[in-house]
Amino acid sequence: MPHTLSMMEARKQLTSLPEALLHDGQADVLEVTRRGKPVLAVMPWELYEAVSETLEVMGDTELTAQLRQSIREMDSGILVSWQDAKKEIGL
Repeated sequence: MPHTLSMMEARKQLTSLPEALLHDGQADVLEVTRRGKPVLAVMPWELYEAVSETLEVMGDTELTAQLRQSIREMDSGILVSWQDAKKEIGL
């Protein structure tokens, strides 16, 4: 659940937010409000990159289909050994 700050409070605390958004190695999100309504989300850069990458993958229908197929195969016990996988890609 994101923490909430008003725009004025967020402005005052801006320089300390990077440390404030990391707790026990977990990234947190800050909801910034104006007149009581959310207008911004502030998050650590690593979390932003992870979210962006996930959205990019999910936006690629072919890649998403491959991922879903791989998950189904894994769940069914259809696995390839690491050695065979390396041979298959030429390593």
